[in-house]
This record gives sequence, structure tokens and C-alpha cells, in this order.
Amino acid sequence: MFESLQVLVLEAEEKKKSLAEIVIETETVASNLSMEDVRLEMKKRLQIMKESTQQGLERPVKSVSGISGGSAFTFWRWLEDGNKPVSGSILSRAMARALSVNEVNAGMGCIVATPTAGSAGILPATLLTLQESHHFSDDEIIDALFVASGIGMVVVNRANVSGAMGGCQAETGSAAAMAAGASVALLGGTPRQSAHAVGITLKNMLGLVCDPVAGLVEVPCVKRNAAGVAQCFVAIDLALAGVESIIPPDEVIDAMANIGKVMDKNLKETGMGGLAATPTGKRLAAKVWQDSK
Repeated sequence: MFESLQVLVLEAEEKKKSLAEIVIETETVASNLSMEDVRLEMKKRLQIMKESTQQGLERPVKSVSGISGGSAFTFWRWLEDGNKPVSGSILSRAMARALSVNEVNAGMGCIVATPTAGSAGILPATLLTLQESHHFSDDEIIDALFVASGIGMVVVNRANVSGAMGGCQAETGSAAAMAAGASVALLGGTPRQSAHAVGITLKNMLGLVCDPVAGLVEVPCVKRNAAGVAQCFVAIDLALAGVESIIPPDEVIDAMANIGKVMDKNLKETGMGGLAATPTGKRLAAKVWQDSK
């Protein structure tokens, strides 16, 4: 299933179908479910996404460890107070929702791993903010989620989405790439433009390390989801304008896999390098584990 974006795009072009249609047809065969049942399952996930993007905006959500939480609420209140964000209204609202999802995750709430828990804020925040600003229906968002899942399948088959295997480039990088490709399709772009959005996003996030303080999916993970949304929006506009990735998207994915293989183990979710190794990172880790005794 879906080992190449190029093949996926060519199939869509040859059959004159959308990427969503190709992915849904494949899923019905693989799952032995009807199209209606397949879409119903995705609708259930969409509902969870809506809830998790909203919870952190309505109240401060603190993590179990206490080292993160409340950023989504603080940022959302600042926006709602009429402040004018430099990032613009759509991107800033998407950033707030991305923060919310990951704070809900750190607080042991229910989220949808897209593709992982640590990167779960990027895709729903992007799509739901576009739904808010462009008035897309839930069915259109569901189609976009299927596009994202097809892209994710290619990434999994060619590389991986694990921070422990490939660093944060494999987690937030893959999530942002999925969101960018899905958003381009949602906004009327061609399958080829969706693929180039994937390539543009991912190549701008190559080499990003996974360095969680205390080994927890909180610092810097929560705010990296907001950054992932920003990278996603950059790629969406470039791809829709006709800008293409000089390096073919499949080759960008392969490059990510190869970078992950040579990345130092201390920079791959061990909590031993990067920000986790800073004096403050070590102090927070010591406090978390002392308090947990």
C-alpha cells in the first residue's frame, strides 16, 4: 500500500480521481469495509480532533508532570483580546489549536495520533482552522484526512514516523508534510501540487532532533507542533502557486530516513541531548522524577 507519492499521484491522474478517492478505495479493500463504514470511522476521529483542539483554548490544560501547559489558553486569550499577530489570523489560530492538542495529550486526554502523539496537533489544527476560515464541510475535511493518511502511509513505508528512530523530523516533520499535502488537496490543488507540498515541508524540517526534557512528550514537543503548522502553511501557499520541490518528494522522504540513521542516539528521544541536556532541562528532569517518587 502506497510506497511512493509518485505512483499515488500518477494513479490519481490516470484514473482522473482525487487523492482522497484513491486512498478511500484502497482502504475499503484492505479493511473489507464499505465506503460508508470507512468514512464513518474517519468521522469518529474527526470528532476527537475537534474536541482536543478546543479543550486547551477553553481552559488551561496542565500536564501530569507540571512542566508544561496553559500556553494554548494564554495565546488564544491574547488573540481573542484583539491583538494583531504578526503571523496573521489564520496561522495564529492554527498554532493555538496545535498547542491545545499537545497539551491535552500531555494531560493524559484523548487525541488522535497523526501520525504520533507527539506530533498530533499539526494536522487537526491546520485542517480545522481552514474549515473555520473557508467554511469547508465535515465531509470535505474527512476527504482531506484520507489524503493525509495516504501520505503518511508512504512515509511509513519509505522511512518512519518515530522520534526514537528518526528524530523529530520523523514526527513533526511527517505530520506537517501530511497536513500540507492534505490542505493543498482541500483547497483545490492538484495531486501533483499536494505531493510537492509534502516535499517542500519535509525538506525544510530535515535534521530536526528529538530532545524531550525528562523524556516526556512536552518540552519542546508542544511548541514544535506550532512550528510545524507554520512550516505547513509555507508549503501550502508555495505549492498552490505552482512552486515545486526541486528534489522529488519521494527522495526527500528517503533523505529523512537516511538522516535518521546517522543521527546520534542522544538526539533521538533518549532525553540525553539537545534541549534535554541544558542546565534547565536537567533541572526540570530531576524535579519531575523526584516528585514522582
